[in-house]
Amino acid sequence: MSNVFSFTGTVGRDAEVRYLPSGQAVLNVTVANNIGFGDKQQTLWVRVALWGKRAEGQLQNYLKKGQQVFVSGELTLREYQANDGSTKTSLELNANILELVGGRNAEGRQSEPQSQRGAKPNQSSSAQQDAGYDNFDAPYDDDIPF
Repeated sequence: MSNVFSFTGTVGRDAEVRYLPSGQAVLNVTVANNIGFGDKQQTLWVRVALWGKRAEGQLQNYLKKGQQVFVSGELTLREYQANDGSTKTSLELNANILELVGGRNAEGRQSEPQSQRGAKPNQSSSAQQDAGYDNFDAPYDDDIPF
């Protein structure tokens, strides 16, 4: 059996990195996903955790409020006691994949897609072009003879 939950959503507040007493890093971010449509639309909030070396990278600098992300990982339902003594539940996801999707970050600049599946955040655009990607920003020669 497999427990994989994947979705695209919006970062609700800036990500933060914390360290456990064992020294292991964990990046925490809350992501909102709208489900349903019309007047039956609801917002589903999911707490996302990224662990280890991937949490220590530069991804924290890109996960700002309003950024669109794609997340995939193992979903759990956690119960906890609220300050008023009532029992509450929250959805938590241990992320295997956390990728930035288009949209604008807090500074108003177009964000570049980043991935925590092995892509390096500081990879230059020329290196990406050498990897076989098309450069859609380059001038287009539409001198087609027909």
